[in-house]
Amino acid sequence: MAKFHFKLQGLLRQREHVEAQRQRVLASVRQEMNPLQFELQRVNESMKGTTANLKTSHLTGRLDMNLVAAHRRFMLAMRQKATALAHQIAAVQKRADVAQAALAEAVKERKVTEKLREHNFEQWKADGHRKATTESDETAMLMGRRNSLDEESRDGT
Repeated sequence: MAKFHFKLQGLLRQREHVEAQRQRVLASVRQEMNPLQFELQRVNESMKGTTANLKTSHLTGRLDMNLVAAHRRFMLAMRQKATALAHQIAAVQKRADVAQAALAEAVKERKVTEKLREHNFEQWKADGHRKATTESDETAMLMGRRNSLDEESRDGT
């Protein structure tokens, strides 16, 4: 029996390659997010820790206004840093969303090509079955014709 050959196999391989490439791009963008989120978490913890330290240690008795002013400047700087990190995270998230959409499109294109391959394979199987049936019918007809000719020759002698 003949072997199935999908005419668009090259296209299917190319679409699988594009899908894998887009998966790598998405993973790369998501990896950029991790250090930014870690840094934002570290800034928030630093702010909480500094505020807790100021409340527990330095707000009893005589107030050191230089320390309070330094704390205020530190908190403003940390808020600015946190805001900048949040903007960076938002930009990376937008890139991740674009990469995710591109990956989804690549997956869709690959699945369409795979579905076409499956359809072509089923059609090829049906054609093979039909051809085998036709051949067996022709063989049966020839054998039947031969048997009837043999019977006629025996009866005629």
